[in-house]
Amino acid sequence: MKPLRIPAVYMRGGASKGVFFEGKDLPRMHAERDALLLRVIGSPDPGGRQADGMGGGMPGASKVAVVSPSRRDDCDVDYLFGAVAIDRPAIDWSGNCSDLSAAVGPFAIAQGLVPAVDGLTRVRIWQQGVGQRIDAFVPVRHGEVLEEGAFSEEGVPFPGAEIRLEFLAVDSPATALLPTGSPQELLRIDGLGEVRATLVGAGEPTVIVRADTLGLSGRELPEQLRGKRKLLGLLEAIRAEAAVRMGLAETPEEAARSRPDAPGLAWVARPAAYRSVGGAEIAAERIDLLARFLSTGRPQAALGDGGAIALAAAAALPGSVVGEVARTLPGVPTRIGHPAGTLTVGAELSLADGAWRFDKAVLSRSARRLMSGWVHLPSRPPALADRATRDLFRP
Repeated sequence: MKPLRIPAVYMRGGASKGVFFEGKDLPRMHAERDALLLRVIGSPDPGGRQADGMGGGMPGASKVAVVSPSRRDDCDVDYLFGAVAIDRPAIDWSGNCSDLSAAVGPFAIAQGLVPAVDGLTRVRIWQQGVGQRIDAFVPVRHGEVLEEGAFSEEGVPFPGAEIRLEFLAVDSPATALLPTGSPQELLRIDGLGEVRATLVGAGEPTVIVRADTLGLSGRELPEQLRGKRKLLGLLEAIRAEAAVRMGLAETPEEAARSRPDAPGLAWVARPAAYRSVGGAEIAAERIDLLARFLSTGRPQAALGDGGAIALAAAAALPGSVVGEVARTLPGVPTRIGHPAGTLTVGAELSLADGAWRFDKAVLSRSARRLMSGWVHLPSRPPALADRATRDLFRP
């Protein structure tokens, strides 16, 4: 068959990287689209390297984004994020990568989907997977996206131009501040018994538990956890049970198979000094909360923006497990200590009719275009037969 090439842009957003496409350049049928994107990224790869694709063999670099003119009057573009499984033929469209959200505005401007306005161009983004509006304020100079600047962030070795992101309130029950309506849930987990957890939809769907519930300190680094199959199995069991409670899957088995990225799982502890993955000493006085994160079955070396928003929202929420250990003040952004360093996020909540509501989270990231052109495939892949993967996209 004739080789295939597709216009694409390889972009960094925050500490993540992904392959960006315009929706018009991809097949309209979801099964065909997913099969094509899996082949682009190099999945499934039983060896975990994604050697024959654009993926990097790790969750932070096994991602795709699809951007199109918005079908909504209050937004400029629609953004669909896909977390591509590394060793299985599955793409999870149900969540968001807030790191890559920082790259959507620059991509939309550069592709001509949004007019450039010198100074700050506001790009109103509709995140289709979680049903949320994100406003990105992108610096522009002489009609071009500005990438150089003095803004620094954990996990990114070079400074760049600051992009401010405002994550606005979500109306979907599954992605509201509290999808179950309660600040705490009791999850029954084989091997652990009852586990107290806070299930949060703000930012990205996240289940949060106390580290001491698991016999952990919250200071663990990823390499200390790899190979601990029993512990990782318990963490995945918590995550899968939470997915059912949050309405993201009908059974834990479906969550494990088809929702590897949503919800993520965080364990939290009181502030304490620790050493980052880069060897930096982080003093307890620099942070308000210790947090570690699990996604796609792997301990993460850095906390993504979506997980950080979920933690900051939970820290401001009376009755949450995060509030039991966090050192926070009302109206003050939360400083979160994670394996790569620290991350500061502001979350605004309000109380209406006896229920807490997530109004907005604010954070800053940088993003830039790494490469643009075409991705090449030897031929068009056959459509997927995996119904679970095919049905993940629900516009």
